[in-house]
Amino acid sequence: MRYLLLILPLCISLLGCQSAYYSAMEKVGVHKRDILADRVEEAQESQQDAQQQFKSALEQFSSLIKFDGGDLQRVYQATDKEYQACNAAAEEVTKRIDSIEAVADDLFAEWQDELDLYNNKKLKQDSANKLTDTKRQYNSLLKSMRIAEKSMQPVLSSLRDNTLYLKHNLNAKAIGALQGEFNSVQRDINQLIDNMNTAIAESEQFVRALKQK
Repeated sequence: MRYLLLILPLCISLLGCQSAYYSAMEKVGVHKRDILADRVEEAQESQQDAQQQFKSALEQFSSLIKFDGGDLQRVYQATDKEYQACNAAAEEVTKRIDSIEAVADDLFAEWQDELDLYNNKKLKQDSANKLTDTKRQYNSLLKSMRIAEKSMQPVLSSLRDNTLYLKHNLNAKAIGALQGEFNSVQRDINQLIDNMNTAIAESEQFVRALKQK
């Protein structure tokens, strides 16, 4: 109860800010449907950026296991930098997907409530059908996005483990121990890229359909 009392004012504040945001956007002709389309496109861009970042990390890992003399500390730093960048890219993807869910929930709730305002039964039914169809397309899109998001985790876990191992074992023997990890990481990154390509394709279809409704 104490926890609820503490977070309730924050929740009310956030809801008020969101409502004010929607109201301000509607005054300039931008509605929830438009915001949803924009956020789906932004999520698509974040997934494309993440794909490139994970590819870059794989290239760095490939260079690492081919290490044949030189500054191993510098190699470790480059490897750690790629891991940190991948982690940031993954967080951005999650942030974008969460933002889609937020506006989609508000859009569908508003759409459902406004069905009761119709007097014309034919128009009401047509709008209800479009709502059902849009929800179906959205749920498929969200599922594919979450699958792509989830597929980043095993890669991040492997990259973190490998980076930590290298950090505490800066020697040629450590490089040899990591060589066996490359194929597994490569396979996971390829799966991640495939999942993201599926989500990106669905994003494009959803936005096109949304703009036509």
